[in-house]
Amino acid sequence: MTPKRSLYITLSGYFALIILLVLWHGFIFPANKQPWLILAFIIAPLLFPLRGLLRETPYTYAWTSFVILLYFMHGVVEVWANANERIFAAIEIYLSIQIYIGAIYYARLQGRALKKESGHN
Repeated sequence: MTPKRSLYITLSGYFALIILLVLWHGFIFPANKQPWLILAFIIAPLLFPLRGLLRETPYTYAWTSFVILLYFMHGVVEVWANANERIFAAIEIYLSIQIYIGAIYYARLQGRALKKESGHN
């Protein structure tokens, strides 16, 4: 796998997850009369790494893999607890795994490439 391919895997999953969460919790199954408040808490952790992801910073990709585990856990709980929303939770699990794998590979491969460029072993 190349760094660019892992970059595309991560970013496509990342933006797809944001869209999924907005549609799921904002429009399809809003939690209460103010779904935007809950949606803000759900989306906020995803927005922290956005700048570093777009700048292709390997360090950001490394710690994003930890942040994305929150969404994996949320998806697993929703699959187990909510039969009506099971398909959305399953998609959240899939996208979380996609982002996790892509981010880990990008951080690893791009980190190695940058070390080679700088002349470090």
